Parts: sequence; structure tokens; C-alpha cells
Amino acid sequence: MTTPTEPPVPPGRPAPTRPGRKLGPVADNVGSAHRAWLDPMRTAYQASGLTLNELSSRVRFAKSKISELLRGVGLYPRWEIVYRLADELGMPNWPLYRLWSQAALETHKSSDWINGCTDRTTLTATHTNPPLEHRAFRELVENDYTLYAQVFLDDDQRDNAIDATFNRLWLSWNEALADHDTRRYAWNVLRETVMARAPHRDGRPELGNAAFDTVILQNLTDPAAYVNELTETLELFTAISRLPDRQLDVIVLRRLCGFSHGAASALLGTSLATIRSDERHATRFLDSVIPPPRTEGTTP
Repeated sequence: MTTPTEPPVPPGRPAPTRPGRKLGPVADNVGSAHRAWLDPMRTAYQASGLTLNELSSRVRFAKSKISELLRGVGLYPRWEIVYRLADELGMPNWPLYRLWSQAALETHKSSDWINGCTDRTTLTATHTNPPLEHRAFRELVENDYTLYAQVFLDDDQRDNAIDATFNRLWLSWNEALADHDTRRYAWNVLRETVMARAPHRDGRPELGNAAFDTVILQNLTDPAAYVNELTETLELFTAISRLPDRQLDVIVLRRLCGFSHGAASALLGTSLATIRSDERHATRFLDSVIPPPRTEGTTP
């Protein structure tokens, strides 16, 4: 009987690592808009199996420059190098360009600088369509995503966040489809995008602007009643912001956006039992920190 020269690889063992130095982490000072396209590009690079040396020889940029770009180090990159890397890594061009240009504006680059970066490329001028499944998914959830986003953001920021969410999903659509639940994957992208733009206090998102949009406040005409109601509403919204992330999302969808348990479950990719459990725990917390309404005589 002969024995094999190498033992069989046990199932579940990680694939051999690529030669060369491991890609370093993203720099701490990289903003959320920059990471919106940088993270998917890093994922595409890591999935490609290429080394930095191989990628450098293919796109004809120095390995050090590519490494800096993939870590967000140094000056904000010009579109030419981003485009050539994306083309080599098989990333869709149009959503990447939209995210890149938005991040350029947020890093105080001028429109002239952005346009100058794209003079040598032509594909960015052509609007390409996302995959059919992506378009169908966007049509299904975009209005609901917008209702959630407007609780935390003003109109312009809300629209930018929704657009960025679906562009990020387009860049990572294959990964989203491969996930055990595409709805939950997409919700996490939305939540991360919205929270990166929302104002925070003590590490928690502020809902103060949403308080002014409540139906009760909009219908009050007596100044004293308005002040009292506004004070109570702000206390409630401050308490809601202190909820754990999952409970916060459920309360926002259920109490502020008016979603049913089933609609919230479908949107979050979470079971009905989990939605109801999160709502119960959140309600108990809110009841414990918000005093009951004041009464005068026997009138509630």
C-alpha cells in the first residue's frame, strides 16, 4: 500500500494566502463618503487573488501608489487611477464614479478638479444600467428607505444618502446576492450610510429635527400647548435615540414611519418574532425613562 505524498486538505481550511505583503487597514481619517467606494474596491481586490505587484504591472501604476489608494492614505485620488483599478477588478464604472465624485466634493475638491480628472476617460459620460435584480429591488424598497432616512436627515442629505446606498449596493451586488439574506445585507448598507451622515450626540444619532415634523405639533395653534407638546416630544425622541441599534430601527419604523410588524420584518430581513421582541424591550425602556403625561384634575 502506498501513502500519498501530501495529506488531503481538511474541509473548511482557509485557502492559501497570496504572496506578498498583506494590504494594510484603511486610514483613520478616511470619511464615510470616501469609504463608500473604497471598501467595495478593497473587497474586489481581495477577491481577485492578485498581488499588489501583479495589479501594478497591469494598470501601470506604482505599487506604492496603489497601496496608498487602497488604504485611503495621502491626497484624494484622481479618477484616472480609480477608473483603471476598477476596470481591472471588474467593478461597474458608473456607480463608482458617482460615489467617487460625491466624496471628492466632501473633501473640498472643486467641480473643475473633478471634471479635469475625467477628461482622459470616456466611459463615465455614459450612464449604464444596474443589474435587473438591483433595479427591481430598488423599486421595491426605495420609498421605505426614504421614510427611514428622513427621520435622521434633512431633505438634501436624505436624497444623497439614498442615492449612495443604492450605488454602494450596485458595487457589491454579487456579494449582496450571495449573502444569506439580501434584505438584511441591504438594510445594513442603508443604516451605515444614514448614520454616517446623521448628527450625533454622545455617540447616539439625534432625532430632534424629526420631532418638529410630528402630526400633533403641526396641528397645534396655541403657543403654550405647542411648547408643552414640543418639550415632551423632544424628551421622547431623545430617549428613542438611546435605544440599541436594532430596537431603534424597529421603533423608528413602527412608531415614526407607521410600518406594520410584517412590513418592518420584510424590510429588515428579520423574523416577526424578533420584531415584536425588540419592540417590547424598547417600549419597556421608553416607559421607564419617560414620565406619564401630566394631568389636570380628572382630565387626561
